[in-house]
Amino acid sequence: MSPLHQAEPAAMAGADWETVPRKHVGRWVAAVVVVLVVAWFAQSFANAQIEWSVVREYLAAPVLLKGLVLTLVLTVVAMVLGIVLGVVVAVMRLSKNPITSGVAWVYVWIFRGTPVYLQLLMWFNLALIFPVVSIPGIYTGRTVELVTPFVAAALGLGINQGAYTSEVVRAGILSVDEGQLEAARAIGMTRLKALRRIVLPQAMRVIIPPVGNETISMLKTTSLASAVGVTEIVLEAQHIYFVNNRIMELLIVCAIWYLAAVSVLSALQFYLERHYARGATSRALPPTPLQKLRAAVLRQKAGA
Repeated sequence: MSPLHQAEPAAMAGADWETVPRKHVGRWVAAVVVVLVVAWFAQSFANAQIEWSVVREYLAAPVLLKGLVLTLVLTVVAMVLGIVLGVVVAVMRLSKNPITSGVAWVYVWIFRGTPVYLQLLMWFNLALIFPVVSIPGIYTGRTVELVTPFVAAALGLGINQGAYTSEVVRAGILSVDEGQLEAARAIGMTRLKALRRIVLPQAMRVIIPPVGNETISMLKTTSLASAVGVTEIVLEAQHIYFVNNRIMELLIVCAIWYLAAVSVLSALQFYLERHYARGATSRALPPTPLQKLRAAVLRQKAGA
């Protein structure tokens, strides 16, 4: 190597390099565009013909609060039914018995393949093909008296949800290493006990996020229950604006309550995910909002 080439690394090592921050031009352009769009939307709503006093007036209207409570109750009932059915059908799908797994597959195929709106109407009109419900020794009566609008909505939403939840649970069970189940069977556990004590607790890390999203989706899907006469919050709002013609104001009230309920459910989902992520060694637990606030305050004090 020539003396000239030998001197170059030494000169480069001794040079005082200046660090120039990268100019993120595209990022700033995108930020300006977003701010302009948000400002346009805000100005449009400020100049819109919306009576915000009407929104404030009906925000705590007893009839709308009653509809909100019914919406929440229907969401809970439908999700409980959907989760129970989902776990049972997922275990059936994974069974080595071809009849059991076949029946579970047909259930998922039917209830995922037809619209939930159609299913609600079919449950509501069940009395047309089964006028009497008879359970020997337990119950005998007219179907129309048993399947009320609320029961029809709960059955329709819950059974439909069970088909989707079963696929989520099945994916969660399959995500657990098969050796866990084999080890449990080796120490004398039955298959169902091993699923309940060993596999499902570990699968919850995979199951909770999509089931949380399904719960939030269910909260909004309950608005379809008005098709069978369930007076949830949207139907109650319709009853009001058919009289006073304040359509957008009443719909905005519904939107506010839906956003509030979804915010609460999102917070619950976050803490559930954090709880079941404690056993994961690959990544740290996500910080809670309080921890984020504390960290921001400490950074602010350190900067000062």
